[in-house]
Amino acid sequence: MRLDDREWKVEDGDAYVVAPGEVIQMGVDASGFQRAKGWTVSFPPEVLDSRSPGAFLSWHAHPLLFPFVGGAAGGAQRLKVPLDEQTSWSERFSALDLELRGRQDGYREATLSHLTLLLVALSRLATDVVGDLRLKEEPLLAEVFRFIEERYGERISLKDVARTVGLTPGHLTTVVRHKTGRTVLEWITERRMAEARKLLVQADLTVEEVGGRVGYGDTSYFARHFRRAHGTTPLGWRRAGQP
Repeated sequence: MRLDDREWKVEDGDAYVVAPGEVIQMGVDASGFQRAKGWTVSFPPEVLDSRSPGAFLSWHAHPLLFPFVGGAAGGAQRLKVPLDEQTSWSERFSALDLELRGRQDGYREATLSHLTLLLVALSRLATDVVGDLRLKEEPLLAEVFRFIEERYGERISLKDVARTVGLTPGHLTTVVRHKTGRTVLEWITERRMAEARKLLVQADLTVEEVGGRVGYGDTSYFARHFRRAHGTTPLGWRRAGQP
């Protein structure tokens, strides 16, 4: 199968994220697809409104998935569903298909719920950011995100990242924004916020301690960044995430 000027040998468990407008081409010998089984889910961009997958923090936190919800989508990504999860994935697709075929009262809400669960599951396949970037043959981005992953808890700057990859700050900013839809500094902030969200609901730490662990020495500065990103304070996020 050819997607985004790349050829993939389709294998059991493959999950593809394909941007709108992309052309899917099959290889010269596609006879094997006559015996293959699979699912395809297509939906218009307006489905990704503020109430559904476009707002998912998990998609916003991954450089290969963020462009699909950040207005700069293009190409395709391939992820792998583990063997022990493939049955549950098929059940999700079947439930979605059943709602769309039956169209009983409430099917729109049920359909969106099933799609939401499906896309959340998809995002959870993309947890190895650096590995995913290397598979995508993006060595520069892989090095950038390796540095961010190792050092986001420290006071790092754009210059620090640029020095590591051997580019000027301006050039690096242009390249990363073009490929991912965000700047390096925005990705540093996103990684810090992702860790802060986890610590606020999983760890018995003060807000000051959480801020310190994700690179913010000033608690007020951390709280302002957190509110700007999430529309609530760190304490508000913690209360909302408690059972």
